[in-house]
Amino acid sequence: MKRVAAIALLSAIVLLPAARDAEAARVVRVRRGHVTRVHVTVRPGFPIRRTLPTVVVRPGVAVRVAPRVYLPAVAFGAVVVASLPPANARVWTSAESLDREEGWTDFTMNIDKRGNRLLFDVEEGAAQVSFAEVVFENGETQVVDFNDSTHRRGIYSLLDFKDGRKVDHVRFVAKADTEDATIRVHLVS
Repeated sequence: MKRVAAIALLSAIVLLPAARDAEAARVVRVRRGHVTRVHVTVRPGFPIRRTLPTVVVRPGVAVRVAPRVYLPAVAFGAVVVASLPPANARVWTSAESLDREEGWTDFTMNIDKRGNRLLFDVEEGAAQVSFAEVVFENGETQVVDFNDSTHRRGIYSLLDFKDGRKVDHVRFVAKADTEDATIRVHLVS
C-alpha cells in the first residue's frame, strides 16, 4: 500500500508541471498569418528624404483623392493637448490598433469631412511614428514628419488648418513600441 501511495505521489509531482506547461502552451497570441513587407510607396515630390522603413500595408481603405502636390513638410512638435474638445466639436474620429510583432505598418484612415484641426491620440501603449500624410480634397498633401520618434499615451496636436478644409484621408507609417498600441485621430471643427 505504501508503495502504491509513493508511486502515485511521485507521478503527481512529475506530471503536474507537464500539465501546467501544456496549459501555458494553449495560451498563445493569434498571429494573422504570413505578412508581406514592402518598401513604403511615395509619389514624386514627397518631401521626406531619409530612408523609409519596410512596412506591412493594411488593406481595405479606398481613397477618393490621390496626393497631387506636396506642401513643405511640417515637423511634428509633440504639442500636448490638455483634453479632448467636447464631443459636439469632434467631427470625425477613428482608431487603429498596432501590434509589436507586425513592426512598421502603413495604414490609412478615411475621413472625408471638413474641419479645422487634427489631433493625434495615443490611447494605449507607445507608438513610434515615421510620418503622417494628410490629403485634402483638392489633392494638396501635408506631410507631418515625426522623424521615427516614439510617443507615449497622450493627445497631441497633429495639424492645424484654420480655413476649414476638407480632409480626404490620413495615412500613417507607425509601429507599436509596446506589446500593443492604439492610435486614434480626431478631426475637430
